[in-house]
Amino acid sequence: MSALEVKQSLQTIDTSSLVDKVERKLIELLISKDFKVGDSIPKELELSDALGVSRTVVREALTRLKTLGLIETKKKRGAVLVNPDLTGLLEKSLYPEIMDPNTLREIFEMRLALEIGMADFIMERVTPKDIAELKAIVEDEPTQADQHLFQVEQEIRFHGKLYEISGNQVLKRFQQMLLPVFDYVHRSGLLKKMPKTKKFVSHKGIVEIIENGSAEMLRNAMRNHLENHFARIFE
Repeated sequence: MSALEVKQSLQTIDTSSLVDKVERKLIELLISKDFKVGDSIPKELELSDALGVSRTVVREALTRLKTLGLIETKKKRGAVLVNPDLTGLLEKSLYPEIMDPNTLREIFEMRLALEIGMADFIMERVTPKDIAELKAIVEDEPTQADQHLFQVEQEIRFHGKLYEISGNQVLKRFQQMLLPVFDYVHRSGLLKKMPKTKKFVSHKGIVEIIENGSAEMLRNAMRNHLENHFARIFE
């Protein structure tokens, strides 16, 4: 490597480090000055003077904050603080084909934990209309549903409706976002072949409990319904 190339490499490292620091300083500023969603943030020149760095460095740091979804540019207002889109950020980096097996397995495990954990929200917020829609979804469900491998369309319709009933938009978006990961996990052979359980609560059984049971009953039913998946993980 030539002397010029070494110098250029060092300059790149130094600039990157400076941008990192300015990025953190900007976030600290927004927090310390109690900026709220919708507030305009100081102009590049003001920030440059306050931080003692070039406008180029400030601009790059602001670009990072835009990428993180913390600020966006509004016409005639400049950069304003916005509510970060947490699931949107994850969506941009969720490529199951390039994730390692351990990460894929943990994402799959997260799905199981979410669906068992939202029983209270479902029982508290379900409506007669929701129950009617669930019944329509499971009307043609096979009797021996436990012997059928993961079916994307069936999962989307039924479990997607459960997430919708929970009333939690973040949970609902998580489900929509993670479905391609679940599908990939099943198709990849990462988990062992689906075992058979002696007892299995089908989608129809879950609907009956939602209509007539309790949150505790639903939690137990969901755990049983997902038992095959747990067995695949723990084998």
